[in-house]
Amino acid sequence: MARASSPAFPEPRLISTTDDLATTLTRLRAEPYLTIDTEFMRERTYWPELCLVQIGGVQEVVLIDTMADGLDLAPLADLMADESVLKVFHAARQDLEIFLHLFDALPTPLFDTQVAAMVAGYGDQVGYDSLVGSITGHAIDKSHRFTDWSVRPLSAAQLTYAAGDVTWLRLVYERLLKKLEQEKRLDWVSAEMAVLTDPATFQADPEKQWERLRARTTNRRMLGILRAVAALREREAQRVNVPRQRLLKDESLLEIAATAPTTTDALARVRGVSRGLAEGRTGLGLLDAVKQAQALPDTELPRLPKNRSKDAPRASAALMALLKVLLTSCCEEHDVAPKLVASMDDLEALALDPSAPNPALAGWRKAVFGDAALALCNGEIALAVKGGKVDILTR
Repeated sequence: MARASSPAFPEPRLISTTDDLATTLTRLRAEPYLTIDTEFMRERTYWPELCLVQIGGVQEVVLIDTMADGLDLAPLADLMADESVLKVFHAARQDLEIFLHLFDALPTPLFDTQVAAMVAGYGDQVGYDSLVGSITGHAIDKSHRFTDWSVRPLSAAQLTYAAGDVTWLRLVYERLLKKLEQEKRLDWVSAEMAVLTDPATFQADPEKQWERLRARTTNRRMLGILRAVAALREREAQRVNVPRQRLLKDESLLEIAATAPTTTDALARVRGVSRGLAEGRTGLGLLDAVKQAQALPDTELPRLPKNRSKDAPRASAALMALLKVLLTSCCEEHDVAPKLVASMDDLEALALDPSAPNPALAGWRKAVFGDAALALCNGEIALAVKGGKVDILTR
């Protein structure tokens, strides 16, 4: 793609009153698409603390000070729900989680340039600065990447940095859109957007948090206790709005599951559990969770996921290696990011049972990789090196 010269972007304008926000967003809603980004803090809270929202239009760039006294974000909620305005993000997941928590609805419609860049062959989960550099030749200022956006007042340098996240994004979006239209891949991007438009993508299920902890046991009673206390921690972390690990570390949950304390004194002896926590609401909740898990009938106790059980079948390492090579080769040929086409779990499932449903065998992925993968598993093709590249041979 041709490099873009540095355009003259509008000067960013800070918005801190409801009237200004309503008037400005009414004007911006006349545009077909807007680029959007957020700045937030999450180190001390469970829910992201929104500090700034950046919105880029054709003629103006606005920065919404979401921490301003008395600011009503209802006009922003209306914009996010406006079906006539496309919302363009880069790596949208955390931004979308914030808006879902604030407004109880996801922005719609939306376009994620990170996903689009993977479809367009710019690599796996390419960062914003790298993508801007690849498409426009411009080097993004990184000096305020780790700034504390909750501190007021914001400096002129911070505001300029924040505005850069939505100004260059317009050029990135327009260039990607043109490339995807030329290659007839916009429907690929639309298929990937389905995950980002599902609220369930962003809502952690407390009852499934135990699966993240990688317990090294097949004892179902212990797993039942772990499930119960992990769910309790998740709900408590949400209630008091603190990071789950700050409330109680994973190692402490695993020890609680192993020792099954029934008294406050026993709970306080668990490493990482303070006397204050053990005697407070969280501690009492943990003890009650242990008690309820102990009373469950065996039929209601969880099992390790099949792929983590010591008895789970393992795919042939040699076949996995061949599938990885084939995946890379197919993705090179189609100029698409391998990680978007198939995960390692997809490849392992394919190696174990090619006839089972698999994301790599559905939709556009099937044409890019799935058909060739099935042929490889069925012994219908072979891989060879020809001219310094992997070549697929029909047997």
